[in-house]
Amino acid sequence: MKTIRIGNGQGFWGDNVDAPVELLRGGPIDYIGMDYLAEVTLSIMMRQKLRNPKLGYATDFIGFIRRVLPEIKERNVRVLTNAGGLNPRACRNRIFEVARELGVTGLRVGVVEGDDLLPRLKDLTAAGHALKNMDTGEPLAPHLDKVMSANAYLGARPVVEALKAGAHIVLCGRITDTALALAPMIHEFGWGPADWDLLAAGTIAGHIIECGAQCTGGNFSRFWEVPDLWNVGYPVVEAGEDGRFTVTKHEGTGGMVTVDTVAEQLVYEMSDPTGYITPDVTADFTSIRLKQDGKDRVEVSGIQGRANTPFLKISASYLAGYKASGQITLSGPRAIEKAKLAAEIVWKRLERAGVTFAPEDRETELMGTGACLPGILPVPDDLPEVVLRLGVRSPESAPVERFGKEIAPLVTAGPPGVTGFAGGRPKPQEIVAYWPALLAREEVESRIEVTVEEV
Repeated sequence: MKTIRIGNGQGFWGDNVDAPVELLRGGPIDYIGMDYLAEVTLSIMMRQKLRNPKLGYATDFIGFIRRVLPEIKERNVRVLTNAGGLNPRACRNRIFEVARELGVTGLRVGVVEGDDLLPRLKDLTAAGHALKNMDTGEPLAPHLDKVMSANAYLGARPVVEALKAGAHIVLCGRITDTALALAPMIHEFGWGPADWDLLAAGTIAGHIIECGAQCTGGNFSRFWEVPDLWNVGYPVVEAGEDGRFTVTKHEGTGGMVTVDTVAEQLVYEMSDPTGYITPDVTADFTSIRLKQDGKDRVEVSGIQGRANTPFLKISASYLAGYKASGQITLSGPRAIEKAKLAAEIVWKRLERAGVTFAPEDRETELMGTGACLPGILPVPDDLPEVVLRLGVRSPESAPVERFGKEIAPLVTAGPPGVTGFAGGRPKPQEIVAYWPALLAREEVESRIEVTVEEV
């Protein structure tokens, strides 16, 4: 039975820059997926693009390409990524520049477009598409002037189209993380659009490896059992055309692949386990069967799926006011008491200045006293030091800016033992909020464009 090897070398923009290089060089591999886009990453890219029309993509990807492009071309390892962000064509142009610098010819790069809905939002809402917030039910129209980005989650099919056209690298914008693994399987095995069980298997394979090392020992609850986490190997799926696959990693790398590490990743970002919805299929996570199949090898089988839905998910971001946070460390005897007093001083001085924040718009955290997980662990009556973190938000920047001026005075006009204040006054930052919505599938898929160019 035909088998292909698909790895994932990036779980987010900011992941280990050496991971995809080691994935390429550490053992046999056919495809490398690289996921750069969290929900609000596109808004960051939009700011970059507004400053410079040649930006708006994950620049880390270019660094990876510069390091390995001759090897990728020589070994015919194909790279699939959403690094294209809001400007995949500019990203392709930059790759071609690198290729010419390195003397690489015959490189084919595919671009998938059609996910960016920002230029169409006014027309869509005017045509009756409310794009209601999936959490609140509120329509998007009143907030159109504050929207920074709006992208539909595309599925695997346009990536498959680019692969069929011979692309060595496929650049996408907002595409499902799972599609980066599913697309090679569809391409290699010829799975049809209604092969629901097979598509569900490929989707779950993608879900397992989408966060990189999170299925090979990273972020694992029994972290003390994981060997050489500093050298953790990123995941590889050995996929068969019948839908069964094995999760593993290259030999000689740290971390581990066990039923438990894979199972913990399976429940990541999962709501209804019987209906994990993607543009390609609805996967049933309760059908998954895991079996240890040797050291650092977990076999996955039995997966079932059903038809996809008539909608695609929209990921939008919008400006929702301003925020700031600052922190200091209180040390010495009665540190907790000092931290509480310091917070009280800040809030009362702001009130005296005529600046108030609603309870839900201000935050006081005593880090070290169980603030991250309140009530989980017992807290001693006294601690040698406590980190006080204060934060605020407001529709306007002026109150937030005034807050930023009240942290530094605690050094000499607060309780004793203050240290750890650095970096200057906290500055107001724009709040970029998340807006999830649904849109009829045909409104997006009818406009998807796939192009493949060669240098």
